[in-house]
Amino acid sequence: MREYSTALEVEVPVGNLTDDVVRNGELHPDRVAFARPVDDAWQDVTAAEFLAQVRGVAKGLVAAGVAPGDRVVLLSRTRYEWTLLDYAIWFAGAVTVPVYETSSDEQVGWILRDSGAVAAVVESPEHRSRVSRLRGDLPHLHHLWSFDGDAVGVLRTLGEDVADAELEARRTTAGPDDLATLIYTSGTTGRPKGCRLTHGNFLHELTVAVSELDALFDPAPGDGDVAGDTAADRAASTLLFLPLAHVFARVIQVGCVRAGVRLGHSADIKHLVDDLGAFRPTFVLAVPRVFEKVFNTASQRAVADGRGGIFDRAAETAIAWSRAQDAGRVPVTLRMRHRLFDRLVYGRLREALGGRCAYAVSGGAPLGERLGHFYRGIGVTVLEGYGLTETTAALTVNTPEAQKIGTVGRPLPGASVRVADDGELLFRGGQVFAGYWQGEAPGSEAATDPVVDDHGWFHTGDIGEIDDEGFVRITGRKKEILVTAGGKNVSPTVLEDLVRAHPLVDQCLVVGDGRPFIAALVTLDEEALPAWAEQHDTSPRVADLLDHPDLLADLQRGVDAANDAVSRAESIRAFRVLPDTWTEEGGQLTPSLKLRRAVVTREHGDDIDALYRR
Repeated sequence: MREYSTALEVEVPVGNLTDDVVRNGELHPDRVAFARPVDDAWQDVTAAEFLAQVRGVAKGLVAAGVAPGDRVVLLSRTRYEWTLLDYAIWFAGAVTVPVYETSSDEQVGWILRDSGAVAAVVESPEHRSRVSRLRGDLPHLHHLWSFDGDAVGVLRTLGEDVADAELEARRTTAGPDDLATLIYTSGTTGRPKGCRLTHGNFLHELTVAVSELDALFDPAPGDGDVAGDTAADRAASTLLFLPLAHVFARVIQVGCVRAGVRLGHSADIKHLVDDLGAFRPTFVLAVPRVFEKVFNTASQRAVADGRGGIFDRAAETAIAWSRAQDAGRVPVTLRMRHRLFDRLVYGRLREALGGRCAYAVSGGAPLGERLGHFYRGIGVTVLEGYGLTETTAALTVNTPEAQKIGTVGRPLPGASVRVADDGELLFRGGQVFAGYWQGEAPGSEAATDPVVDDHGWFHTGDIGEIDDEGFVRITGRKKEILVTAGGKNVSPTVLEDLVRAHPLVDQCLVVGDGRPFIAALVTLDEEALPAWAEQHDTSPRVADLLDHPDLLADLQRGVDAANDAVSRAESIRAFRVLPDTWTEEGGQLTPSLKLRRAVVTREHGDDIDALYRR
């Protein structure tokens, strides 16, 4: 049984998450803490202004009767007010229950009932209407406010008579062992479970993560600098565009508050490039699919402009340059090509991220070595990490000082990792959650089987390995391992990640459990099709391309490239292109864009059977 631990060499503070807001507001009142979009411009919010706003809203919650330990639901897209309410809920001594704004009525109703939430703050009239329809079945829910209905102003007015001393007593009620949030796992199967994360879980995670990633949270001169930068420009900043209902984005939020990093929010992915250009962050975070889409979009645009060959050579040069960096020697000719493409190609790609982004953090799924080397080669180092909702986000992470592309890094300080006899990864550390919420509503289901054993090891359900230097590599999901009729064990995610790297592919599901060979279902990236169709003088409609010989040949090359990474017994022998895409709204993807494998397999049973009738 292989095991690796990293020593904890920093002191984890006591108290709770609100202490950071008070300290920043009192010690650094004029420091810019946030920037919020107002009338097509970014308006700064200082630490003192944020503290005053949080206190005002928190007093409103207290006046409304929200008691210490009560649960308050937040249902909204990523926006400044989300963060404001999150901290206001904590100031009131209560517990935040985030809900994805794309959740179904059934999911919203379940979380409201199971958490026993006494209040909900939503974003829009549509959200308010959805929750209102459910209120007859929610005896605990006493209050419903909406951001579009001026929830912030209403709460501040409501709390005008609450004394500062009363609020301070509330704010300091919670300690490290008290519940900070209930985050319901989106899950690829089954009903969401509420993960109980304490203030202490977050404090441990923040302390070690901010320390290890100091180049992001406190960049040295030169990290991401461009000509004309002012001192304010060079200060660390990030633009959040992932859902704050996801623990990954949430930890970055509280990490930025802890470290005094300027934080912005962007809810509209369609305008993300414009927002990045205006905000100009020094680092960003995203799930791998975002990095794949950036690469594939750039590739397709280059092809459409007649520069496809140049882009391909530039990409291969970036990858080769990054690999040579790892080897410790970059040949002179490669350095020259890299400088040339930096002027012709890489600079434009960096501008798409705002022009000052030196680092990106990736989590939620494997990124893949090729993309990792590509981004480092163009000057944006992607630091891949690993964690789950149950572990308050990251357990392991690659750092600027210790990076091994293709792995998810070493355990954070104070954490230990072990590979069980069946290959499952087990972890221990201060960020491991307090268990699943048991539920208060009548008929609530009990938590599932314990995932933390008697020795404190959290069983992740993921298969992986640890190398001699302590770097962890994820190789599959325990429940998703396919066993072919010939007895071969196959991890589908490895192949799916590789197939999705093809510019025309949106999603891929690898199948073959109990079947004679491995096969795949593929959906097409509709944004990439028009340029391809124009090149091939054909219709860009998906329905017209399903059996197009040139398209199938192009996709086969992508499948062949994926097969090169595995043995013949694991390789994809057949694939089928589907007419429809898989989406979060359709229920086939989780909010972090992971496949709901059971859902897709059930919906496309006939398509899977057809793969084996050939």
